[in-house]
Amino acid sequence: MMSRRPINPSRRVTDNGASSLEGSIRSKTRSPPYLTIGLIIVVSFLLIGYFYRDTGTFASIKGAISRVEGDFLCTVEVQKAISVLNKAYGDSMHKVLHVGPDTCSVVAKLLEEEDTEAWGIEPYDIEDAGHFCKKLVHKGIVRVADIKFPLPYRAKSFSLVIISDALDYLSPKYLNRTLPELARVSSDGLVIFTGYPRHHKVKFAEKSRFGGLAKLRSSTWWVRYFVQTSLEENEIAIKKFEQAASKKSYVPSCQIFHLKSYR
Repeated sequence: MMSRRPINPSRRVTDNGASSLEGSIRSKTRSPPYLTIGLIIVVSFLLIGYFYRDTGTFASIKGAISRVEGDFLCTVEVQKAISVLNKAYGDSMHKVLHVGPDTCSVVAKLLEEEDTEAWGIEPYDIEDAGHFCKKLVHKGIVRVADIKFPLPYRAKSFSLVIISDALDYLSPKYLNRTLPELARVSSDGLVIFTGYPRHHKVKFAEKSRFGGLAKLRSSTWWVRYFVQTSLEENEIAIKKFEQAASKKSYVPSCQIFHLKSYR
């Protein structure tokens, strides 16, 4: 509530009250200094956010917001797990392909790592992507491609392929095409990040964007599927990853599978 200017009781008020009315109006229309300063600060933050919306700092903020809202849960998890993956895979992190929604954020994070080259495949449209992401697409670092069809890469083009939030929307029919194709373009292995059936709640926006509900499977289902498609789990990588995760107190919120590439 706005404060009113104190009035001296001894002051003589004119017959028509004009003096009191004028003072009251001035008091009500004058804004406190702290309100003006607060508005300036808010506007400054909005301007900074607008001009730096595609930088790493703002991207990390958007990543945190995405996680809270439940979007691309495992893609955010990949970014958290990069340091653990580095410990587990060593030199195999030199040339990495990430496949999944919001791949630009993962590629940007990987490119911050020393001696790491990174590429990405975005399985869905990028109409709402920022300038930085579209720049990666223009350079050919990120491609928009339907992963149900053959990938535009030669065999063993990448040392490691990381997949997140992409296989969950494929039926077994398309998984039978996509997973072997991802194994084909890798030389040292695949890492799959997929949601837990009991943890993930698909929002209406996700349903409309991906064309259907996520088909989240249990670890038992995945292991059985790997055996059926002749994909072997990488026991050495699993052990190294678990050791590195323990040292860093990292507890994943997604299922993570480590597979060998086809020989």
